[in-house]
Amino acid sequence: MEVGVGAATDFIRFARAGAVLSGIDLTAHAVKLAEHRLRLEALNAEVRQGDAENLPFPDASFDFVYSWGVIHHTADTGKAAQELIRVAKPGGRVCAMIYHRRSLVALQCWVLHAFLRGRPWLTFTEVIRDHIESPGTKAYSIREAEQMFEGLVGMQVTPVVTPYDVRLSRSQYLPRWIADLVPSRWGWFLVVEGTKAS
Repeated sequence: MEVGVGAATDFIRFARAGAVLSGIDLTAHAVKLAEHRLRLEALNAEVRQGDAENLPFPDASFDFVYSWGVIHHTADTGKAAQELIRVAKPGGRVCAMIYHRRSLVALQCWVLHAFLRGRPWLTFTEVIRDHIESPGTKAYSIREAEQMFEGLVGMQVTPVVTPYDVRLSRSQYLPRWIADLVPSRWGWFLVVEGTKAS
């Protein structure tokens, strides 16, 4: 089960691997795009429109629940995180990526949109909300992520550095080796993984 199929990039990979697969997205456009991509490759999966905070599936429906870079855009990210856990079967795995507030990307955003504009009192939360991706984007600390996903057994919250962390603009990236020099604790991606209690 993928929450937030978007352009269906990961969703199609799961389908190609033979997964019995369901997906959901808030927008009708994303659902149509995923259905179109499935048809092009003669793959089968269920895709429907819905809200991550109120997943239209019964408790304990899926062996694996996945959401990559989605729920930090919801109004109530904690509720969405608990929904991912709710629909996982006991012993099922949950994997989600949310943004990391204590990261190099957040610092760059603050320097550009607060410090250099003479507004150093603005918080990382405020500049991320107003200047990264869509209005209202959120980012979290590792502790906050652990609290949102409370209930997962063996939970790991891992910051991950990507080329996105060292880009100069939307289309200009520094060489990959520079990203490799950034300590992982400063990564923009927080990957949360764990198993639902049996």
